[in-house]
Amino acid sequence: MADIAPARPADEDDDETRLHRLGYAQELRRSMSGFNNFAVSFTIISILSGCLTLYGFGMRTGGPVAMIWGWPLVGFFVVLVGLGMAEVCSSYPTAGGLYYWAAKLAPRNGPAWSWFTGWFNLIGQIAVTAGVDFGAALFLNAFLDLQFGFAATPAHTITLLAVILAAHGLLNTFGVRVVAVLNSVSVWWHLAGVLVIVGVLIVVPDNHQDASFVFGEFVNNTGWASPVYVFLLGLLLAQYTLTGYDASAHMTEETRGAAVAGPRGIVNSILVSLAAGWVLLIGLTFAIQDYDGAVGSATGVPPAQVFIDAAGVTIGKLLLLICVGAQLFCGMAAVTGNSRMIYAFARDGAIPGSGFWHRINKRTRTPTNSVWLAAVGAFLLAVPYLWSATAYTAVTSIAVVGLYTAYVIPVYLRVRKGADFERGPWHLGRWGRAIGIVATGWVVFIFVLFMLPQVYPVTWETFNYAPVAFLVVLGGAGLWWAVSARKWFTGPKVQGTPEELAAVERDLDLG
Repeated sequence: MADIAPARPADEDDDETRLHRLGYAQELRRSMSGFNNFAVSFTIISILSGCLTLYGFGMRTGGPVAMIWGWPLVGFFVVLVGLGMAEVCSSYPTAGGLYYWAAKLAPRNGPAWSWFTGWFNLIGQIAVTAGVDFGAALFLNAFLDLQFGFAATPAHTITLLAVILAAHGLLNTFGVRVVAVLNSVSVWWHLAGVLVIVGVLIVVPDNHQDASFVFGEFVNNTGWASPVYVFLLGLLLAQYTLTGYDASAHMTEETRGAAVAGPRGIVNSILVSLAAGWVLLIGLTFAIQDYDGAVGSATGVPPAQVFIDAAGVTIGKLLLLICVGAQLFCGMAAVTGNSRMIYAFARDGAIPGSGFWHRINKRTRTPTNSVWLAAVGAFLLAVPYLWSATAYTAVTSIAVVGLYTAYVIPVYLRVRKGADFERGPWHLGRWGRAIGIVATGWVVFIFVLFMLPQVYPVTWETFNYAPVAFLVVLGGAGLWWAVSARKWFTGPKVQGTPEELAAVERDLDLG
């Protein structure tokens, strides 16, 4: 697909030299391997989270056709976006990621490009964290309902969400080494989990759906008349699942050989997730015993009903626990990646209270305050579930639109840069420009698509509040830019001379 030319992995001195050249001190502990970096993105993509938590939405919005064929369709364009991001990541391996890239690649008005890219990324990352842990709370509530009669109500789910976010906040305060180990475990948990779930659903049930149902059944329970519109809405399942791989970029200041390991983490996490996710969706859809019963499951989690109908209550609960475990791993990694983006954006003065959010815990060498901003922000974004039936899909729409807009801005700017773009050791050769153009067109399309209403008629209970969330956050960021920030925000800051950067690092080492 591309003339990819990776260099030999750089040693830690090369990493720090490159980071100094980009203007930053080595404040975070560089202890992650290339596999650890891949593991963070693969864990945040989490096919056992995104695929399964939106499975009920997919069953109603296009049904098997939209889920099974929408997955490789979306996957093709996601790979192109990821390739474009990976090439830029190799040139600028820093925790700021997307907004730093935008500042460096913009032909003019770099601070403005950087500012709005950062804010799109920020709201998208918080929404992903909310969506992942919200999904974990839904699945955990379903298990507790089945096992202990803890009813699957909005109030109970939001309570569980608060507990999960608090646990992930506490876990991320212990330092990157603990999180790196758990992310590595998560990779094998996800892969083994998919094999176990699909294996059970193939072997145990006496009956399976036929291929015409799995690959050809179209379902429309949205109220909209147009099957094309409904199919396109159903692409949200795949597009939301395949998000979060920018974490590999945000973790580059903690990764050895970052200029190669970061790009590889982005691309490999997408490719592995594509293959495993399609197997999971096909296996789960073949195992459906009662389509209407699964959609109307009392637990509110259709995959749980599919598990129980196909394999019995006991085995169904065990499969559900595998999913909950994967989703908890995913939420932990989402908080990690989100906090690094907040840390980097605050380091450059772009968040109110930047001095506080940028502060590093000298004992753990992690941005603890940013961890808690990520957790609290995610909780607030999910609270509307208490009164909105479509809150979860709205949160996932916010995540998709926010993240993919931030993803593609530097890719688009790299296209504009043309031959003046300075390649890193990992690049796309002559294919870079063409890949960037197609990726940009796809993101423009989904930006509009996932802002549209998902259910008809549109009421207060079914309203897709994604446009409102963007209007509030990005409208505020735009107003702040116009009134104040454009006068002082100059984009990513240089922390100092090489001597000053060394002094910062010595201070942290002594601490």
